[in-house]
Amino acid sequence: MVNNKLKRRAFMQGIGAGTIAASLAGCATSSNKTPTNRVFQRPFSRKPMVAPKISANNIVTEIVGHRPYRPEGFVVKSEAFGNKTLVHNYGHGGGGISLSWGSSALAVNEVANVETKEAAIIGSGVMGLTTARLLQEAGWKVTLYTKAMPRFTSSQVAGGEWGPYSVHDPLISSSVFKTQLQQAAKIAHSTFAKMVGKDYGIQWKELYTAGNKKPESEGGFRQYYPYTKVYGPEQHPFPTDYCTSSATMLVETTTFLRRLVTDIRLSGGEFVIHEFTSQDDIHLLAEPIVFNCTGLGSRALFNDEGIMPAKGQLVLLPPDPAVDYLTVGGGSDVLYMFSRNDYMILGGTFKLNDWTTEPDPIETARIISESQAFFSSIT
Repeated sequence: MVNNKLKRRAFMQGIGAGTIAASLAGCATSSNKTPTNRVFQRPFSRKPMVAPKISANNIVTEIVGHRPYRPEGFVVKSEAFGNKTLVHNYGHGGGGISLSWGSSALAVNEVANVETKEAAIIGSGVMGLTTARLLQEAGWKVTLYTKAMPRFTSSQVAGGEWGPYSVHDPLISSSVFKTQLQQAAKIAHSTFAKMVGKDYGIQWKELYTAGNKKPESEGGFRQYYPYTKVYGPEQHPFPTDYCTSSATMLVETTTFLRRLVTDIRLSGGEFVIHEFTSQDDIHLLAEPIVFNCTGLGSRALFNDEGIMPAKGQLVLLPPDPAVDYLTVGGGSDVLYMFSRNDYMILGGTFKLNDWTTEPDPIETARIISESQAFFSSIT
């Protein structure tokens, strides 16, 4: 059983120990101060700041996803597996979308020098899809074996703000892993930046990270957030003491995953619906190289008891094009607003070892009420 201390540390510290992550550490409780009513000059966008229209009456749906979280960090390594080579690429917590291209590049590099370039990929979440595309670009033949197509995976319900956070517990993870995380983040950010556009559903957005603790001036991922500026009390429109503004990429997962599936198929890749119930099933595959991208499935299939679900709950509202920014923080628990083209996403939760699949109405009510309070001063 994971205690409350680990649960809180997983979100507050495991989010990555970067500048923005440090800001999040002070986001747990909103201040009672009244924000200034003067006109706020946005540092990135030139448009006036418009408050989102948040009401329980406007909820389209509520969704639940389970992040594959490992306090020690994600696993990227290769090993002998009978007469095959098995490459693991799983356990990225809340940073799956953000780290996908980078982690998958590290995984593919594990078998860069093999002669027979045929691979089976187990899992069709974002790790499986990006692994497939990188292999195809290197001349490999790939087949993805999955119990469900991507739109039924946890990747589909991710918020999509680029940030390699909620990935590990820095008090538990090793220095070797921390170096690997930096490598994956660098590759992933560079790759996403080259893909910005409507085709893949990637765009730059203004991000406001609110909290009552003064943000650290430096951090492990600071270099990936241009236009960063820290505001103190009475200098910003939110009901917290501090606010950090920056520019970040937003990945609209519905568009992104759908486009990856199309690219894989156009490049000759195949999807096979199949659920593996034991390692014996994997040994029966014809491909000599197997990539494990099963996320939480690795707990049962590969006996990894270190991986656990981190339940996330989102509230989806109709899109609001006038709201052209994102926010993180300012609530009593996890709180964020991501304005996308398909939905306005309100979150969220980070509940470790919670396998339940239904939305919690208490959490929905909290997300709505705290979001309304957070934006109440913006006219």
